[in-house]
Amino acid sequence: MEKTHEAERLPILDLTRAYREIREEVLEAVTRVFDSQGFILGPEVRSFEEHVESYLEMKQGRVVGCASGTDALLLALMALEVGPGDEVITTPYSFFATAGVVARLGARAVFADIDPMTFNVSLKEVEKKITSRTRVFLPVHLFGQTVPLEGVRELCAERGIAIVEDAAQALGAWRHVDGAIVRAGLMGDVGCYSFFPTKNLGGCGDGGMIVTRSDELAARLLRLRVHGESSLYRHEEVGLNSRLDALQAAVLDVKLRHLERWNAERRVLADRYRMFFEMERLVGPVTLPVEAEGNHHIYHQYVVRVERRDELMAHLEEKGLSTRVYYPIPLHLQPCFSFWGHREGDFPESERLSREALALPIFPGLKPEEQERLVKGMAAAMRR
Repeated sequence: MEKTHEAERLPILDLTRAYREIREEVLEAVTRVFDSQGFILGPEVRSFEEHVESYLEMKQGRVVGCASGTDALLLALMALEVGPGDEVITTPYSFFATAGVVARLGARAVFADIDPMTFNVSLKEVEKKITSRTRVFLPVHLFGQTVPLEGVRELCAERGIAIVEDAAQALGAWRHVDGAIVRAGLMGDVGCYSFFPTKNLGGCGDGGMIVTRSDELAARLLRLRVHGESSLYRHEEVGLNSRLDALQAAVLDVKLRHLERWNAERRVLADRYRMFFEMERLVGPVTLPVEAEGNHHIYHQYVVRVERRDELMAHLEEKGLSTRVYYPIPLHLQPCFSFWGHREGDFPESERLSREALALPIFPGLKPEEQERLVKGMAAAMRR
């Protein structure tokens, strides 16, 4: 078998390309933190939080930095006092943490199947799942595209159901609602983000963020992220050790200045993929991602649907063309959640997508010739 030279390999992600553009800015910010020797919370973190508040155009409430996107979800549910006997409606097609935090609190994740076009949770299915035990609706803005929450906000409000948005993959995404732009994370009661290095706004390690327009919730989140401490050594409740490091905040603050440009580049890359797929007459055999009307998709991932996915993926890997699968096992079929009693066939759209979804490289600095090579490689493999 012919082996591809490493220099010719197209990676699924290359963070070094964007970093080279901002290297001096990042090093200056990191040096500032080391010179101050202030590593935990402090002015660097608050400055970053304020800049995000400005970016999101928040008129009330605040941003609360924390240690990870998982912790952001966990803290949000803790602040809303979710616990045993409560139900949280969410999608079975997401990263593990979406359901993991529900299980961690002793609550039950009630899954609603996805919309096969957008891959996001179907609001029609969500409405069917509401019971007297429903405390939270936890939609996931998957791969950088928002769920149209205006379609369910009134119903949730009437039933006393909080909306906690998993916007880990969607910082910068937005939706037109009633003639206004609403950012992902600000449509519900609480929004949760991740700064894992692979995200559109990624740090140099773990990090996360929670946003809320409620001053009361914000105050509780600020307390919960430091062991429930209200003042030095006085603990009102049992919280977490989930603080955003100053080093992470400093790096993220630099990157935030470039986020809109990088997100715009991702949209160009998505358009270019479509052009190459059309040129190769692959639209149809390959189902391309759809941007729902009113949405501003930021393409955290560019995920297509294709039959015989694993066979295609293996062929591309032989040619030095990296792809990835998100997510091969839907949450309701994960072994650790078997106690919720689900089985194969319960959520057919999610299960089908888990067999067909294929993520292609998309990141700032990806070259047109690399995209073309990948699409041509897919065409060659599919026509064999």
